[in-house]
Amino acid sequence: MIFALLGKLRRYPAPLRWGLLAAGLLAALGLPWALYPPVAADILCWGLFAVAFDLLLGHAGLLSFGHAAFWGTSAYATGLIAIHSGLPFYVPVLGGAAAAALLAAPIGWLAVRRSGIYFAMVTLAFAQMVYFIANQWGDVTGGENGLQGIPRELPGIDLSDSFVFYYAMLPVVLLGLAAAWRIVRSPFGRVVAAVRENPDRVRALGYSADRYKLVVFVVSAFLSGLAGGLYAVNHGFASLQEVYWTTSGKVVVMTVLGGIGTLWGSLIGAAAVVRLEDWLSTAGFEETGLVTGGVFIVAVLVFRRGVWGTIAHVAGVRGGGERAEHEPHVQEPDGTPQRVPS
Repeated sequence: MIFALLGKLRRYPAPLRWGLLAAGLLAALGLPWALYPPVAADILCWGLFAVAFDLLLGHAGLLSFGHAAFWGTSAYATGLIAIHSGLPFYVPVLGGAAAAALLAAPIGWLAVRRSGIYFAMVTLAFAQMVYFIANQWGDVTGGENGLQGIPRELPGIDLSDSFVFYYAMLPVVLLGLAAAWRIVRSPFGRVVAAVRENPDRVRALGYSADRYKLVVFVVSAFLSGLAGGLYAVNHGFASLQEVYWTTSGKVVVMTVLGGIGTLWGSLIGAAAVVRLEDWLSTAGFEETGLVTGGVFIVAVLVFRRGVWGTIAHVAGVRGGGERAEHEPHVQEPDGTPQRVPS
């Protein structure tokens, strides 16, 4: 019955999208009233991280198993800047995101020359190197003890209350989400999608496929760093867990659960995983991985496109006349758009 109702909405994709956007904003504003504020803040951080990852996986077709390197590097960089400078937390978070982007540039330059499982293994190898450095460089990172005592500074506002901090960090997350949304719908994003569909054809048309993949890799790392920095400030510490490979696996699960290539589905996947883990932890259940893994398997079997991907497919959110607008295409030298078939 639900899918039948959604099917009737195919004729109204634009009003449906704006309605969902308004509902999403209201949900973001009301989230700390419904959940424990630190958990609500975690959902925002992981949601932005998953959207950044989906920008790479869903729209560029690059599966990275090393995104924890950018999330964790930003967490440490944000913490160090905040501890030693005392600047408003926005500055350390931006500094952490910039550090993640700087790290991503050489890693991406080497990784984008490979594809498929080879790309995934290269990113995983670099992430493990970052983990090793963070573990061994104890004088700076705190080693196994982590970096503790990261302050929340904002002149004129007491951010010690998690409820207040949630609304202070919300604009940063919304700006990050808006940037991802705009990138996907920009000419750059369409060329990236074309590279995903047929890189040889894109090269034949005069575009540098590797350059586009490198840029989207760095942008994804920057947004991941933005999320990692906020996460570190929210918790007041950065630990080795932030750069461990399981963090990379967790964001993959969130993205697949929500729906690869749907962007907003990643938010749903992140909210589901964080809320489930919090509920299991509160209930005293220690083997959270067993339950989240089982839920992931069931969700993938039932929702082949992910939760949001299945709903959007049935409702035709990306269908109708707008589909052609978002299909991968590049422009000829005379400006004529040209479809790039897979």
